[in-house]
Amino acid sequence: MTAKLQRISLLMLAAMLPFLGHAEVPQKEKKVLVELYNSTKGSQWLIAWDLKAPVSTWKGITVENDHVTQINLFRNNLEGTLPQDIGKLQHLTHLNLAFNKITGELPTSFTNLKNLQILRLEMNRIKGNLPQEIGQLSNLKVFSMFNNFLSGNIPEGFGELTNLKELNLSSNNLRGRIPSAIGNLAKLEALGLFENGLEGNIPAEIGKLDKLKELVLANNQLGGEIPLEFSQLASLKILQLQNNRFDSFEGLRAMNSQQFLVFDSDDASSQPRFNDIQLQRTRMADTKFEDDDDNE
Repeated sequence: MTAKLQRISLLMLAAMLPFLGHAEVPQKEKKVLVELYNSTKGSQWLIAWDLKAPVSTWKGITVENDHVTQINLFRNNLEGTLPQDIGKLQHLTHLNLAFNKITGELPTSFTNLKNLQILRLEMNRIKGNLPQEIGQLSNLKVFSMFNNFLSGNIPEGFGELTNLKELNLSSNNLRGRIPSAIGNLAKLEALGLFENGLEGNIPAEIGKLDKLKELVLANNQLGGEIPLEFSQLASLKILQLQNNRFDSFEGLRAMNSQQFLVFDSDDASSQPRFNDIQLQRTRMADTKFEDDDDNE
């Protein structure tokens, strides 16, 4: 090869390098991302995508092995609905669209995201019922949708998410009972159901959650007795039960008062046992949302 041809080859290679460094995702996955961009007013995002650039260069998008695996558009001024085809992102493991202005309901294809591990949709305006088929998302470790407008009941299917470590549905409009199937979540460390319209007894099965560190059930309409099985919650550090309708607090008296960092209940007789505790609210209970975009 002549020196001239070598120089031409090197110049061509140099021109191609920027494109060789970016894997191209399948067209059907790119189409879903473009639908997300259009349905949430992408041109008005704080950091918009350049739809002509490779997908792997778009803000918040992670591409692995030529597939979209993560979407992180936290606090990026998304306003609108989620695309109905979002379930086609079969390789998605992380979806974080928290602190935006997303409205509408969860798409019916949502439960097709079988590889999803982390879901964060908190601090949006999503309405409607949670999918009864939620148990299909068996790889979920985090499901956080606090401060939305969810209604209906908490599906029993949550009890099938045996990898779940965090479940936070606080500050919604959920009704009905807490499913006893939640007692199946042996890895659960945080359960937040603060500020809904939940009623009935607390399931005794929650006492089986020996890894549970945070339990926030305040501001509901729960009644009956505090389960005696709560005495088995040896890892629990944060417990908030105030502003409910309990008939008896005997279950609390069976617990080790020295284990708590935060404790709140309506049982005046138990408060002296926690005089050394100064904190009054938990991270979960601090999530009251009043449509304030600066509130985190």
